[in-house]
Amino acid sequence: MHADDQIGGGVSAGLAEVLRGGDDGHPVQIVSSVCGGCRGGVFFVLLDDVEGGAERVCSGCGGRAFLADSEKFWEDTDSGEACCPCGGKEFEVAVAFSLGGDGSVRWVTDGLQCQEDGTTGVYANSQCAETTPAGARSSGTPCG
Repeated sequence: MHADDQIGGGVSAGLAEVLRGGDDGHPVQIVSSVCGGCRGGVFFVLLDDVEGGAERVCSGCGGRAFLADSEKFWEDTDSGEACCPCGGKEFEVAVAFSLGGDGSVRWVTDGLQCQEDGTTGVYANSQCAETTPAGARSSGTPCG
């Protein structure tokens, strides 16, 4: 952990640890995904590994939202549903932004934690060029 790390409320310790696992000596900002409609925190996740994008669908109300700037190129994707090796398809979702000294985003990492067996994993790890957390690009790998 870096002294300047910022881990938002609602991020489980296991998922924060996995997202921080790529410690490059820079501070990270980790934010959890929360549904804007019902405030739920469990999602089905659609991923695309060609264009590099992710969309989450709230398991409570069906509300949809893109991770980072995935919406910009989502039309061109061939997405698939994320799934855990145990077969689980509902996840806690969090995004980590590795920050440069000037506050710019160096890397964006999307992480999921399976709600069925607790398995955590990084589904994307993308380098960014001169962006901020709100405009960072993420990518993902769909379940085969």
